Amino acid sequence: MLKPIVKTIEVPCNQNVAFNTFVDKVSSWWPLDKNSVSAMNGAVAKKVVIEPKTGGKVYEIGHDDTEHLWGSVTQYNACDSLTIDWHIGLPAENASEVCVKFIAIDDNNTRVELTHSRWEAFGDKAADMRAGYDQGWVGVFETAYKAVCSIAS
Repeated sequence: MLKPIVKTIEVPCNQNVAFNTFVDKVSSWWPLDKNSVSAMNGAVAKKVVIEPKTGGKVYEIGHDDTEHLWGSVTQYNACDSLTIDWHIGLPAENASEVCVKFIAIDDNNTRVELTHSRWEAFGDKAADMRAGYDQGWVGVFETAYKAVCSIAS
């Protein structure tokens, strides 16, 4: 069994802003030109949506207005945490799990912990998928998301 990926960052904004930036403004920080179904086909996605509720969809609006399902929200606690069955570009039965927690440090700073697990969903490709996501979350979460939170504060 492969260990989960855990990425922890501190962002210079309060817990509500950190959460809302992650969920409601995902297109402002997600690298649509590099990490999307459209990008896999050489184009830039128009946006990414996380529907803010348990049972909500996570999807991309592709360069050609096609909706590409990335996953579903399995747990939603406003301003506190979010868990997603994650299967960007894959069938739902190959979903890994992404859990993001937002922990207030003080009135102006938040610790955000992203845990990506359930690698067995990828079968023989599990180790390669884990390695790819371990690097991918550096650019997407630790760099792009953190940068937008720094501006949002």
